[in-house]
Amino acid sequence: MHFYKTLASACLKKTHSPFIALAIGALGLGALGMNVSFAEDYPSRPIRFVVPFASSGGGDLIIRKLSQKLSEKLGQGVIVDNRSGAGGNVGTEIVAHAPADGYTLVMANISPFAINPSIYKKMAFNAITDFAPISLIATFPNIFVIHPSVPAQSVRGFVEFARSRPGQLTYASSGNGSTTQLSAEFFKMQAKIELIHIPFKGGGQALIDLLSGHVTMYFSSVPGAIPHIRSQRLRALAVTSLSRSQASPETPTLSESGYPGFEAVTWIGAAGPAGLPNPIVNRLNKEIVEIMNLPDMRDGLVKQGAESQTSTPEAFALYIKNETAKWAKIVHQTGLSAQ
Repeated sequence: MHFYKTLASACLKKTHSPFIALAIGALGLGALGMNVSFAEDYPSRPIRFVVPFASSGGGDLIIRKLSQKLSEKLGQGVIVDNRSGAGGNVGTEIVAHAPADGYTLVMANISPFAINPSIYKKMAFNAITDFAPISLIATFPNIFVIHPSVPAQSVRGFVEFARSRPGQLTYASSGNGSTTQLSAEFFKMQAKIELIHIPFKGGGQALIDLLSGHVTMYFSSVPGAIPHIRSQRLRALAVTSLSRSQASPETPTLSESGYPGFEAVTWIGAAGPAGLPNPIVNRLNKEIVEIMNLPDMRDGLVKQGAESQTSTPEAFALYIKNETAKWAKIVHQTGLSAQ
């Protein structure tokens, strides 16, 4: 709208004809009216919500519950479409090139949006410029667990133990490029210690080898580790979120444990293609924020070891930029890459 006002003003100065200026101004008002009308009619058909990972994962389960409630609020079906591959890049790319009409959304995830741009040599989309962020939805902290044979009762104690045995301690991960690996690498950078990476094909196998004492430590998902912490087969030292996990409130954060501002969490949000009209972005943001703050949604997240974390579209856009910069630095230090 600002563009049309400026153009009308310029034409009035050059031609001294108020009729031309009024005509151009009317065009702007017409375009604005069409935009508002389009938003008021939205949605008039089902919405596709692409999840760029296989079904039954933590993010997928949350999006399915969100989509069901979103469908009820919008009066149209919201269909979850799982399109996995290339660490989330395949499904995310589909939405990057979809029409910006609000009928194709994506579960924005830390991997394709913030980590993969530094790992993959070629990306078919730009996570910052090719999307319209709508809202952050939830975060999943990891929990720093060690085998009980390690004589450390705190993060500080573990760091001292590691420094006395440089290059002798190991950490497990659920695979190269995973947040479990990058959380450990981030911690190594902050603590200035040496740890040997032992990658596994999934979190389950990583936990099994930690329980067996074959590896020293692991940044596990919270739900996976809690039963073993309670049975004292593992010892929890810290969580990687800025605030304590509701699923393990007795466990301090790494920020509390001598590393202020340390945050390494998996996150999901909602986004559409770039150019999505602001009225639609704002409508979706409003509905998603309301849904994610419902008691049953918040309680369900706690059971998954997650936290409800909604935001404005602008705050989510800034969060994506900051996360991209943070993980680029860590990926560069590890030399990690994917072909």
